[in-house]
Amino acid sequence: MMKLIEPYILTFIPIFVAVDAIGNIPLFVSMVEGVNRKQRQRIISKSVTTATVLAVIFMFAGKWVLRAIGITIPDFQIAGGILLFVISVRLLLPGSSKYVLAGRHEKDVGVFPLGTPLITGPAVLTTTLMMLDAHGISATFVSLVINMLIVWLTLINANYIMNLMGQAGTRAFSKIMYILLASIGVMMVRRGMLGGFLG
Repeated sequence: MMKLIEPYILTFIPIFVAVDAIGNIPLFVSMVEGVNRKQRQRIISKSVTTATVLAVIFMFAGKWVLRAIGITIPDFQIAGGILLFVISVRLLLPGSSKYVLAGRHEKDVGVFPLGTPLITGPAVLTTTLMMLDAHGISATFVSLVINMLIVWLTLINANYIMNLMGQAGTRAFSKIMYILLASIGVMMVRRGMLGGFLG
């Protein structure tokens, strides 16, 4: 039984870390301040739909694009791992932010910056492709969908979570996620080097 669910656990955790659902809450709350309940629901639906569609398209087309331009999986693992590590380090530095702020009342705020790059950014795209190669399409797709469901639940309950954890709590949680993301980046580089030079 454990052998059956192991790929799902191994794909869920890195994608969960990359998505950082809890860490996204403070900006989301600030961007929808003053927006009525119906508009807020529409923004949440649009952002999660955009993030999911973008990640799924990249999951299915990413390998084909890489193959078309002559990039091997070890090449992508090394480059992707370095990218994840750099993103993580930048996010851990004081005063840094992964958020590209836009006018919070813009009609497409659910698409940009919430859908991308807030929910599905470079880290999620890179991690998804790596998990696809390591654990297969079924585990990666299921883990991705579950993570997007978690994002939807956290955004729906954003105010409650903020009151429960506080801004400092959500920030601390994000920092832990970024450290884990940096570790995943190092692991990807190690696997890419082993696959490229020893494979």
